[in-house]
Amino acid sequence: MVGQLNAADRPWDLDFLRAVFESLGAGLCVTDTSGRVTATNPWARELLDRTEEQLLGLDMHDALHRQADGTEIPREECRVLTVLGNGRPAEGSDEYFLRADGTTVPIIWAVTPLRRQGRMDGAVVVFHDFSLHRQAADQRATHLAALEELTERLTMVAEISAVLSSTLEVPTMLHRLVRLLVPDLADWAAVDLRGWDPGQDMERIAVRTCDEDGDVEALLGPLPSLAETPSSSALARVMRGSRPLRLHPGDRSRAEDTPPAPAHQELFDRLGGHSALVVPLSTRRQVFGALTVGRTGERPPCTEAELLVLADIGRRGGLVLDNAQLFDQQRHVAETMQRQLLTPLPQVDHLRMAARYQPAQSAAEIGGDWYDAFLLADGVTTMVIGDVVGHDLQAAAHMAEVRNMLRALAWDRQEPPSLIMRRLDEAMTNTSDAPMATAVFARIEGPEGGPWQLHWVNAGHPPPLLVTSDGHARFLEEGHGPLLGMDSALHLGLGWPDAREELPARSTLLLYTDGLVESRTRPIDAGLAQLRVHAAALAHRDVEDFCDELLARIGPSGDDVALLALRIPARGEGTEGDTPPRLHAHNPAAVGRAAPGSQVEDTPVRNTSS
Repeated sequence: MVGQLNAADRPWDLDFLRAVFESLGAGLCVTDTSGRVTATNPWARELLDRTEEQLLGLDMHDALHRQADGTEIPREECRVLTVLGNGRPAEGSDEYFLRADGTTVPIIWAVTPLRRQGRMDGAVVVFHDFSLHRQAADQRATHLAALEELTERLTMVAEISAVLSSTLEVPTMLHRLVRLLVPDLADWAAVDLRGWDPGQDMERIAVRTCDEDGDVEALLGPLPSLAETPSSSALARVMRGSRPLRLHPGDRSRAEDTPPAPAHQELFDRLGGHSALVVPLSTRRQVFGALTVGRTGERPPCTEAELLVLADIGRRGGLVLDNAQLFDQQRHVAETMQRQLLTPLPQVDHLRMAARYQPAQSAAEIGGDWYDAFLLADGVTTMVIGDVVGHDLQAAAHMAEVRNMLRALAWDRQEPPSLIMRRLDEAMTNTSDAPMATAVFARIEGPEGGPWQLHWVNAGHPPPLLVTSDGHARFLEEGHGPLLGMDSALHLGLGWPDAREELPARSTLLLYTDGLVESRTRPIDAGLAQLRVHAAALAHRDVEDFCDELLARIGPSGDDVALLALRIPARGEGTEGDTPPRLHAHNPAAVGRAAPGSQVEDTPVRNTSS
């Protein structure tokens, strides 16, 4: 059992206390009540790089307490010696002491009042070098700041990637891009593009400044030809495949290798700035244009890290532009093919026809819509509207196959529409791999001068619309049968009933495809009701204006649309044997093609497309 240590046995002799004082593994300074140093230990002298003689008698605050950069601290802000005023212990880790060589050392410290016989006799300050901890904290702060900056940049790149992939409409996409760049990465930004076709000049598509009300319209539009642009300019070099280049137009000595092109000089003249970065919008095989971001005022030029981010944005933009170019090419090929398959309208007697074709907004949705009109062997004019199932080039090819089958059958067989449709259904089933299709096949029957009659069948297609001259519109619901490609294939035995309807003088007959009345946001019933209202309101318009205004009011989107309209002449018009006036109709078909039958000698068919 260990007994208690008596007071007489405690080693409180002077040598022992001195050993403790000098062996303490931290700096220790004792001050009097005025803050002057009265004692120090070896560890304190080593940390401060001073001798005991240099420290004794110094005012601890005035001689040692400093900011991190060595500047003095007002005495009233000294936290270390507040203990002399309030008698309460204190501690901290944000102070710096001045070393003999003029450098500062960060310290972690604690101070306590020194009392003897119940009265304040000074203060004891214990401190330790906090450099390693401070460096570690600074490194953590630096790493955290770098991580936050990286996160911001990655977030921006992700947002830009989403914007770039949100649309294939190039101007829209580029305007969204510059809105994201300003002001986060630039004070202004501009995008210049070269046309898809070789040899086309450049055009400025988008400009954005920090001033949202700034007038930038004057900066948009065609740019000076690259052939007239100095070959050493940043724009010319970037368009030849260079890496991103810096521009410093205000410093001619730095700009000798990359002088501003006229297109860039205009940006600096109008928007100001001390520096800019020109980034190619490119893929490995092609440069589509250049993104230029400028800095103004006291904002520093782009850092290397920002350059890398902008270069990555340029590559992403190049890939999207490559996709947009491929999209345009595919849509052009598909639309060209479809227009090549459409029919130039014939003019027979005093009947007036008009047609419109509007391609789908997506290249993948160009496909199976068609219209047709031609004179049959028995002198009757026929009208056809149809839609093959599918929305792609294959559907367009099948559409051509079905259209040509129907043409041949209608010409060769002087039969009612119901029998022609039955033969077409059998031919599709047994000689073609064309999928199902909808169609209206109609004969416009009657003597010259009228009265006229519509004789038709409907294979699963939206019903024809008849609009009288006084604005009464109604759908012709009769004549309905199954879709083409179903009856023979499934042995349904349904058929298509012939239907007839009188066509009043000056009335309008409209055939159309479902893209006019149905979309992803509008059911077909609502679309049909809307069509009837607008068509009735346009009954007094010329048949060409009727079609144009109808499309403008309905505004179809998504699917492709075909329209075929017939205007019946006034009663008795043409009975005198007069020659019909030469009409010129808008031609949705490919340029240079003639209406069916118009090239035959002594034909009654006239070509309205020339």
